[in-house]
Amino acid sequence: MNHVVGSFLLALDLGGAFVFALSGGMMGVRHRLDLFGVLVLSFTAAVVGGIIRDLLIGAVPPAAIGDWRYLAVPLVAGLITFFWSPAIGRIRHPVQMLDAVGLAIFAVAGTSKALDYHLGPVAAAMLGMLTGIGGGMVRDLLVLEVPIVLRAELYAVAAMAGASIVVIGRALNLPAAPTAICGAAVCFGLRLTAIRYDWHLPRARDARSAGTAPESSTRRRREDPE
Repeated sequence: MNHVVGSFLLALDLGGAFVFALSGGMMGVRHRLDLFGVLVLSFTAAVVGGIIRDLLIGAVPPAAIGDWRYLAVPLVAGLITFFWSPAIGRIRHPVQMLDAVGLAIFAVAGTSKALDYHLGPVAAAMLGMLTGIGGGMVRDLLVLEVPIVLRAELYAVAAMAGASIVVIGRALNLPAAPTAICGAAVCFGLRLTAIRYDWHLPRARDARSAGTAPESSTRRRREDPE
């Protein structure tokens, strides 16, 4: 049974790595990077979240470094996006869609692995969320964009929802595979719904968004009328 569960978690991890690598590669194509740049973004999006998780729970060396499959999967995905990006681009908002799939898979896989290392439920859910958002954050920073987790529609919240279902399922001794699938489905569904209906957490308001100009700007317009 442990072997079956371990194989299932490995498949989740590699599947999430592949999908996130596709999103990273498409981000590189969108920014007109060369082949090396596309492969770097693919690898970054695929493995950074898992590396951070493994370091925090003491699973060293991290699986992304110690297992050749975690290198091969992002490279294959990066080559696919580099040479066949028009086909992937036919998906509406391809980066967002692939990112949502990767987020869902990594959130549940990261939570499951944290629980296997005997972390508490809150810490495990937090690490699951971090696994889901870590690679995307670094990917966005490499192309000088504000990370999507800081500005998107219920991104980290969706990951936390999926991770929480895995934690609850483990506490109730429910089967691992159906619980993980349910958690991933909730995360993915919440993310897509948020994108579709533009659901956001409350945003900070500055003077411009509030419809009032700063005093210095008002004074400047009075002094220099058009």
